[in-house]
Amino acid sequence: MTATTPASTIAAPDFCEGIQHFGEALPDFDTYGKTPAIAEGKGAIADPNDAAAVFQTLLAADALRYLTLQVTGSKASGHPGGFASQAEAYAALVMLGYKNILTEVGHHAPGFYSAMFLDRSLEDMGIETVQQLRDRFREKHGLLGHLSGFIPGILAPAGPLGQGQHFAMAAALLHRDKLFPFTIGDGGMGEPYPMSSMAHFNTAYPSVTNFLPVLVWNGFSQEHHSMVSTKSNEEMIAYWKGNGFKEVILVDAKDFDDQNQSGAYVDGTAFSFKQRLAFTKAVLSGVDKAAKSALGGTLTVFIIKQLKGAGVHALGAKSHNLYAKDTLDAPHMITALKQRALSPEAWALVRTNAERAGGGPAAKTVVTEFELPVAELGDLPLEEYAVGGAPQVSTTAMGRLVGKVGQSDRNFLVTNADGNEASGIANINQALKIIHPTSDDLYNQAPQGQVYEPLSEDACAGLAVGLCLMGARSLWCSYESFAINGLPIWQTVTQAMAELRRSTPSTVTLFTAGALEQGRNGWTHQRPEIEAYFASMMRNGNVFPLFPPDANSIQACYEWALTTRNKGIVITSSKSPLPIHTTFEQTRQGLRDGAVVLQEVKGSETEKTVVFAVIGDMTLMPVFEAAAFLETEGLGVRIVSIINPRRLYRPHDVAWDTCSEADGGFLDDAGFERLFGGGALIGVTGGAAAMLEPIMLRSNSKRDTFAWKRGETTASAGELMAFNGLTAETLTKRAIELVH
Repeated sequence: MTATTPASTIAAPDFCEGIQHFGEALPDFDTYGKTPAIAEGKGAIADPNDAAAVFQTLLAADALRYLTLQVTGSKASGHPGGFASQAEAYAALVMLGYKNILTEVGHHAPGFYSAMFLDRSLEDMGIETVQQLRDRFREKHGLLGHLSGFIPGILAPAGPLGQGQHFAMAAALLHRDKLFPFTIGDGGMGEPYPMSSMAHFNTAYPSVTNFLPVLVWNGFSQEHHSMVSTKSNEEMIAYWKGNGFKEVILVDAKDFDDQNQSGAYVDGTAFSFKQRLAFTKAVLSGVDKAAKSALGGTLTVFIIKQLKGAGVHALGAKSHNLYAKDTLDAPHMITALKQRALSPEAWALVRTNAERAGGGPAAKTVVTEFELPVAELGDLPLEEYAVGGAPQVSTTAMGRLVGKVGQSDRNFLVTNADGNEASGIANINQALKIIHPTSDDLYNQAPQGQVYEPLSEDACAGLAVGLCLMGARSLWCSYESFAINGLPIWQTVTQAMAELRRSTPSTVTLFTAGALEQGRNGWTHQRPEIEAYFASMMRNGNVFPLFPPDANSIQACYEWALTTRNKGIVITSSKSPLPIHTTFEQTRQGLRDGAVVLQEVKGSETEKTVVFAVIGDMTLMPVFEAAAFLETEGLGVRIVSIINPRRLYRPHDVAWDTCSEADGGFLDDAGFERLFGGGALIGVTGGAAAMLEPIMLRSNSKRDTFAWKRGETTASAGELMAFNGLTAETLTKRAIELVH
């Protein structure tokens, strides 16, 4: 489509190539648009009450709306409505010099991309014109439909609702002198737990208030009215104050409406120009006050109340998505774009302000564009137990190392939903202390601790993985059966780590009390399906579930995890005293090869050797018992402990070469045959059978699997294993059937 001829004294700047509609200069442009409100050499406007600053903030908001709509319209796909309803707030943040802006709303992506284009951040990925911005939207190597860490200037991923506050709080904890605003939609306020996570964080870290929720209260979610749309302004303010926010700043577009719009939510772009400026001034002043309050030690929220879709092609929930009919040639889209169209002079002015704000493009200034220095850990206090010696608790052995990490690295944080002692890692609490405003030696708690214990797995996982994404170390601890409630954000971050343009510490977890140990607690504590998630995620290329068979092995696994970057590492281990089967060196070999042989007895016939491929520690008990019986029958038996199953895939099974910090380590065919070759192969796991896939995929032996079926209330692990068919008798019987 040919661009509308601009009524302008200058040619459109080169970056405007692809803009289809230019407008007339807005009233008083010659007065308030003559020079950039952000002066050369400065990173922000000087005065939020200055008329030129207000005028140019309005221009920035309209520029964001225009680009958001034209970019999404170029593919008749994407989500313009939610971002459009808070464009004044985003523009105000930028004009005030704040660029470390995050979101929990993945559907704000085209607006964030537009902002990154305006300040020239996207030039780092070859996007220099609006046409290129359009061309690269929703393309594989371009601007994905939801925010990604692959995009220059974008601090964190966004997709699942209720996650953005974790990233903002983690960044605030690591960078106390910077503001981390994040947009939060009223449609996602309770999904899953943003408010409760912020409340717990504020109790644990009352002085860390430099994260600023920007509530986009537009009355609608994706396809209907939001559930908080019926609240009055007073009720909304009371809600936030009731959850610990001391300063609640609400700017309601309705207060400035001179067009008699109906309903509690109105479109500020429909006001007279005078009232548009008044509304923009209120937003700019309100954001300035909120930012200073948050940076000054007060838990603060800024709320902008404006109808969803303000200034784009539709209003309310109908503005959320574009559909096939919403092309750039459609009359309603053309009308909307023309209403937001700026003059070439205005585009040049907006670009200058955006580029100067915050000291330069976000891609050159925000905290995630730099690697955070991490403390040197020195030698870990490894303690190697004698193979065959007294049983040891694996989690306790790892807990001792965790304490050393925290003492060496003050940014390091351990999170657990109030269960370290129950998981055999009370020594972590003793060494690092639970964060609590009440000091109490009996409960190992202190205000300056490094163990974060909300009862929400989402809050535990969220802050832990947020810290890793921002460049720090952490450890998320949980019961395997409960961890699934925190998995969504862990999965979001590990996928983001696979795409990051920088190196960052791996996110590490310790999941204790596997389902086999939880029989006596009832079926609510038996949910090993989370292992099936990790099994499928191994194919991503940067996810490494580890299954140490004993207290020596878990130490070597954690030692390795601490050296890795951009990975998701899941350590699963029992909290009961169990036999020692491996040396440190055996586990280090197992981390490289995927598995290690624990026991091998030659039989009279090689083709009748039974190989047990075992995942886990407690599951080894019936396997050793079965092996002893099979030996009496003259059969050869090899027991292989699978420590790092990701290594057992073939390279082409896994998208490892697409990952940042790519790890292409896989066991070759000859090594696989040495470990798993035989007359019969039996895979054994107390979790999901899917974790055995790499072994079953490559083996040419007669083979079978024994795995978790269903939880049941039992009095012992042995009884629960029997309920699931994991007994020496069943293993022996099937082994004999396979070799004969």
